[in-house]
Amino acid sequence: MILAFDIGGSRIKAATWDGARLVGLGDAVTPLRDRQGFFAALRGFADGQSVKGISIAIAGVVDPATGIGKVANIPAINGLALGPMLQAATGLPVLVLNDADCFALAEARHGAGRGHGSVFGVILGSGVGGGLVIGGRVVTGAGGYAGEWGHGPVIRGEYAFACGCGQVGCIDTVGSARGIERLHKARIGKVLHSEQIVAHWREGEDEASATLSAWRDLVSGPLAMVLNVVGAGVVPVGGGLSRAPGLVAYLDEAVRARVLRATAGALLVPAECGPDAGLLGAALAGEAQWG
Repeated sequence: MILAFDIGGSRIKAATWDGARLVGLGDAVTPLRDRQGFFAALRGFADGQSVKGISIAIAGVVDPATGIGKVANIPAINGLALGPMLQAATGLPVLVLNDADCFALAEARHGAGRGHGSVFGVILGSGVGGGLVIGGRVVTGAGGYAGEWGHGPVIRGEYAFACGCGQVGCIDTVGSARGIERLHKARIGKVLHSEQIVAHWREGEDEASATLSAWRDLVSGPLAMVLNVVGAGVVPVGGGLSRAPGLVAYLDEAVRARVLRATAGALLVPAECGPDAGLLGAALAGEAQWG
């Protein structure tokens, strides 16, 4: 069996994988600034488990060459070689992956990407992320940054907002839930939660419709360019915004008008693996690593 973790800024979720199904082991609060507490929490789930190894999906980027992670929202482990340290603590082999990569792998193998050779998984939530799976394997790239389409100075003009990554004009600043709120405030001068803005858009309200139109225009072009480069046959979309009825289809319409390949059906589709996609993707990656 594989012991899988999905570690975010709020909770640590754990499960075992026997090659056929996930068995949940519960969850725990993520110790954000307590390094010893963080490792103790993981060891607590590992104790007593007969597993081949530990596979982790984490909200950060891990350099595959060094094992060092950039995990901004969990200061306790930011800048550490988490895999080797956990391996020393547990005596088990450890694999650490980006959570969006795990999401993409789960969708490619068991979700909306089944049957496609190239799958680009997109996260539209509190941030914008992505993962690329080709031939059933995650593409991590140099430094582990493959799939991170949310960052890079691609937006110019009045909506070129400063990003937490240090650049200006990233898709993350406008494409996320927070980005929709930022756009609405910049355009309309009103502060509303993204769920309210999307609900007003679905009701046909003019101000919200104008904001979502601007959002779609800003996001669809860069995403279409990414898809032209990687040749994805399908784009499973996860994150909070993906659950808003009609929003993925609304974005899909604009993306398909901008990609080079003509498609009869939808290219962007809602993800299918649900809230355990990170756990499942981590487990699948571990299974591929250790057999």
